[in-house]
Amino acid sequence: MRFNASRKRSGFTLIELLVVVVILAVLAGALTLAMGGLGGERRLEQQARRTQALLGYACGQAELVGRDIGVSIDRRGYRFSRRNGSAWLPLEKDELRPREWLTGTQAALSSDGHAIVIGDDFPEKPQVVCFSSGELTPFRLELRLADLAQSWQLDGAPDATLKLAAVAVRAH
Repeated sequence: MRFNASRKRSGFTLIELLVVVVILAVLAGALTLAMGGLGGERRLEQQARRTQALLGYACGQAELVGRDIGVSIDRRGYRFSRRNGSAWLPLEKDELRPREWLTGTQAALSSDGHAIVIGDDFPEKPQVVCFSSGELTPFRLELRLADLAQSWQLDGAPDATLKLAAVAVRAH
């Protein structure tokens, strides 16, 4: 058998490889742009779910250990503290360490329908308390990022149940 040298080919040409690379780059760029719009919404949802989980954990710990645990919220984030007599001592380690909001997060806190002012610094006493009795200060925490169509609302009930829901942002 004779092989014709002109028919024998191995591999791809440089042009074919460049075309494939350009196509992959365009697809990666389109995917990045498509995910970028959802990225903020996903990150906000993760932040809201993490906050819910940590508050639930704090309330469980308060009941288990028999000491009240408070949550203080400021514009940059939130922290947990444990009651020691009449003083509140911030927790700095483990799961209940201080947390920062995502950049650009706007937090609004209310209790019994009354807005609670969120300042630049943590208040002396926590705004929300998980009591050792298994009860919780009733509250509503709304988290939102500018330019997103939805925010997340975390409601805490006196029996320490926490409900998280996505809420459509109202146009101003």
